[in-house]
Amino acid sequence: MTTTDQAPAATAGPPIPEHAGIWGELGELEHTLRYVDVPVDGRPVRTRVLQAGTGPELVLLHGTGGHLEAYARDFAGLARDFHVTAYDMVGHGWSDLPDRPYTIDVLSGHLVALLDVLGINRAHLSGESLGGWVVAWTAAHHPGRVDRLVLNTPGNIANKPEVMARMRDSTMAAVRDPSDATVRRRVEFLFHHKEMVTDELVNLRRRIYSRPGFVRAISNTLVLQDPEVRKDFAWDPSWVSRVAAPTLLLWTSHDPTGGLDEAELLLGWLPDARLHVIDDAGHWPQWEKAGEFLDVHRTWLLSGKDPS
Repeated sequence: MTTTDQAPAATAGPPIPEHAGIWGELGELEHTLRYVDVPVDGRPVRTRVLQAGTGPELVLLHGTGGHLEAYARDFAGLARDFHVTAYDMVGHGWSDLPDRPYTIDVLSGHLVALLDVLGINRAHLSGESLGGWVVAWTAAHHPGRVDRLVLNTPGNIANKPEVMARMRDSTMAAVRDPSDATVRRRVEFLFHHKEMVTDELVNLRRRIYSRPGFVRAISNTLVLQDPEVRKDFAWDPSWVSRVAAPTLLLWTSHDPTGGLDEAELLLGWLPDARLHVIDDAGHWPQWEKAGEFLDVHRTWLLSGKDPS
């Protein structure tokens, strides 16, 4: 007998892919997506925020030219154990784009002000690439706001000029010409398995990079790839050694922005750090190896145990 609530035959049509889309990842998750005004230099910055889950506070930060969807594949899994917050940093994603350099102290100030607006006193912080730089700076300068840290492929710890030039040139090219080919090339740079780059992800970036004022905004972000500006915020033991929060360095086997030799530099500078390497992934392990990314965060942030 056939009933009306029977599921369609799973064999009809092509198989449903593991990752069907960003909203598919959030489909069964109760969440809020909203904008809040966050003061930066006394002026409100309209900031896009995604939150879900219950438990210890965990805040996720994306990388240069990025947006909160960088964590689309992780949000539901993390929300089982944490109250998770992801947001678009000032000058990024769909947040406001005020005309001023987005140096590390400005991005960190935006993060701390966001915590105040959201009523979060302390949190675990996990940042990818530029986000890793911001959370480490925040832990060094605002230690009372940080529990544990994850520095996810923070990249170019050694401040190599060729890496700065590649990041600056590829990002600026994609923003100035947000065509499918140019933006796809920029997104594929982040992946070891480039076949995992979806049309949805590329088109989302094309839309963001086409926002009025975004060329100016990305110029304000890429000041960090200028050696003269960068020297005031560059990874250096003078401030990294002040990071008291227990820290996990999350590296990968194919990160194009920095090898394990740079992880060893940080291990020597941070007072309380350990290293976990995700194999077979590039600059976005949170997308390419979502399962291991989740396991590492649960193990490290909930129990303080070394996930290695």
